[in-house]
Amino acid sequence: MINIVLPVDFGDKTDQLVDGAIKFAKQLNGRIYLIHVAPSDIGFAIGDMGFQYFPEVEANEIREELVQLNKIEQRIISHDIDCEHLLKQGLAKETILEFAKAKNADYIVMGSHGRSGIYDVFVGSLTKGLTKSSHVPVLVLPIHD
Repeated sequence: MINIVLPVDFGDKTDQLVDGAIKFAKQLNGRIYLIHVAPSDIGFAIGDMGFQYFPEVEANEIREELVQLNKIEQRIISHDIDCEHLLKQGLAKETILEFAKAKNADYIVMGSHGRSGIYDVFVGSLTKGLTKSSHVPVLVLPIHD
């Protein structure tokens, strides 16, 4: 069976990305390993007293993201595709690459909004970073309006 790692960010194009990954997995008789990487600083805020950590904010955010991840997993399973998920805090590129290695991934499926140039300079591109660093093929699906 082909192992496919599918990172999701719960953005407005996530449904399109998941649809593409489902189609790809069906064509290859693949299994999808779903991952969401949450930032490590979710519970931090800057206030009058400087940086403050609010563990309840972090816990609530993680809980909401797990609910979203479970919904996507169930959607994938409803298409008769094996799926399991992981939510982890950390740096996205490194965490995804470690997960892909641990799951013996044959592919990583990512979306691309088609942005380039100055946007990449200031924001960066996770997809671009993964294609440069990954030891397994990265399938980039065009995600446009």
